[in-house]
Amino acid sequence: MDIRSLRYFIETARLASFTGAAEALHVTQSTISKMVRQLEDEIGTPLLARDGRKLTLTDTGAIVFARGQEILATMKQLQREVQDTRSLRRGRLVLGIPPMINLLFTPVLKAFRERHPEIALELVEDTGQAVERLVASGDVEVGMTVLPSDPALDLEAEEIASYPIWALAAAGSFAAQRGTLPLKTLRDLPLVMLKDDFALTRSLRQAFAAAGFEPKIAAQSGHWDWLAAMAGAGLGVALLPEPFLGLLATGRIDAVRIVEPELRWRVAQVRHGRYLSHAARAWLGICREVLG
Repeated sequence: MDIRSLRYFIETARLASFTGAAEALHVTQSTISKMVRQLEDEIGTPLLARDGRKLTLTDTGAIVFARGQEILATMKQLQREVQDTRSLRRGRLVLGIPPMINLLFTPVLKAFRERHPEIALELVEDTGQAVERLVASGDVEVGMTVLPSDPALDLEAEEIASYPIWALAAAGSFAAQRGTLPLKTLRDLPLVMLKDDFALTRSLRQAFAAAGFEPKIAAQSGHWDWLAAMAGAGLGVALLPEPFLGLLATGRIDAVRIVEPELRWRVAQVRHGRYLSHAARAWLGICREVLG
């Protein structure tokens, strides 16, 4: 089976258009039609049902489409592994980094760029849970998230940093000289939290459930600094990891550490059990070195 014919068919089926496939693959429409017909002749049955301008998959076409995607993914993996046999001076690494966690990885990025300047490094920024899904699908080789990760995705996780979580509120909200706050106290307080697709929010909700209560959410945002601003304005209590406290304006926010049990921001690298490129291994090694 010709791989190019298979690729042209899959793109045509995905877009349900010969014209769209031709534009996506930068070839003529006649080339697409010819290659799809060639594949149909080889298999011995139509793969696409044509009704005017509308294209749909036949029963056989659906099977070829599904298995064909697996074949093309395997070919991509083969190409990546062959490239990796050369050296770390040539390669590509796609990393998934959530917007909160990127604060920790700036020194790692600097060290990696200095040691491996020829490796093409692509950063995909998204929430922790979205990064986990990208790693599971193979679109991202290594990603960062907050533990515990989604067990359904069957990812390998390596914890690389852990920090206590603090409660932030408007000045005067907590008793004077108080340095800690039992988790159960949050049961009756309005909270301002990150949106639900953030891995930190998933971790916090699991902690709330384990403590036996449902949080009272006053507001949610995708920006940690806005949460701190809302907390300072008295809209609710924000829960943020310790590294962010030093970035906040002092004097108008009270901060106390959550205890009983202590909540921690457990930052981890996640990867799938499939092949790990030399570039990814180098990245993980530098992470361990820089972050300890």
